[in-house]
Amino acid sequence: MENSYRKLKKKVYNLLGQDDFTEAVKEISRLPARKVINPLISSLCSVDEKIKRRAAVAIGIVVANLADHDIESARVIMRRLMWNLNDESGGICWGAPEAMAEIMVRNNKIADEYRKILISYSDSTGNYLEHEGLQKSVRRGLERLACKK
Repeated sequence: MENSYRKLKKKVYNLLGQDDFTEAVKEISRLPARKVINPLISSLCSVDEKIKRRAAVAIGIVVANLADHDIESARVIMRRLMWNLNDESGGICWGAPEAMAEIMVRNNKIADEYRKILISYSDSTGNYLEHEGLQKSVRRGLERLACKK
């Protein structure tokens, strides 16, 4: 099983790096959401900014589609992204705020439920994320969310 996960992780990572991201995200979207989400979240930790940002977009698309027929599973993924921003998680998921925003841009119900949490990550009286790298990700997420029409 681990071998198949590694293959999927490599496939997703390679798709995120393709020149034609539109086609790559279509292929990612055809994969089972519950299987592809782990490699996508893993890609949020990439040192390659292009991979990290594309992973956030792909997560937004995959989870928003999942939310259309299984809102609770989408909520679980949002909570997982939140947990990965917590020191107690054992590792920081640097692109998690952007992924959260991408999901919210594409799904109003999720946005209504989680918008204030994303905002609180930039509020020194809220759940402020102290690391500058995380604050950059929060700002990019909030900018993306603000552009939602």
